[in-house]
Amino acid sequence: MTITYQVKQSIYVNLTNRCPCACRFCLRNNGPEVFGSGPLWLEREPTLEEVTASLDGWDYARFREVVFCGYGEPTERLDVLLAAADHLKRLDAAPRVRVNTNGLSDLVNGRPTAPLFAGKVDCLSISLNTDDAAEYLDLCRPKFGAAAFPALLAFTREAAAVVPEVVMTVVDEPVTSIEKQARCRALAESLGARLRVRRYEAPSGNH
Repeated sequence: MTITYQVKQSIYVNLTNRCPCACRFCLRNNGPEVFGSGPLWLEREPTLEEVTASLDGWDYARFREVVFCGYGEPTERLDVLLAAADHLKRLDAAPRVRVNTNGLSDLVNGRPTAPLFAGKVDCLSISLNTDDAAEYLDLCRPKFGAAAFPALLAFTREAAAVVPEVVMTVVDEPVTSIEKQARCRALAESLGARLRVRRYEAPSGNH
């Protein structure tokens, strides 16, 4: 079971397969692993003890950051995520902690969650994907329907008040045109975040 894995100068943490979205451009469509990670599909979800034991196996002096991002949405296991992040922050050489999320944590967990990241997470990277609510539904196909996009925006605004760095991301062309990227940048900045354009990886349609 792959719990933690290295991608370049970062250690990634794989907590779950669960995700409330089924994005059309998701890397999960390309196969069971990314960037030589080994298989990321989990037969079961790791316990907190297994996660922290796996995290403790790395020499963080050699790496830039720890990123909670596997083949599912990490906030589906919010309590484990926060406890593991807190564990990292107690290390003598505490690494930078980033969470890659779809921004739907409040809906997933049924309560406001952005304040819980304060002091535990240094950066939140939130998938915006578009500035248009209807297009978001078509691209990301969230199980929460029309409630998803406004919840994502509200979570971002609240997170920007307590997390040192909040980034919203879009996938580059052909998913997001240059003109739409500009509109997404303006939206992100209005919420207190900055925009990053991610490289498009064409999905293969295979698992």
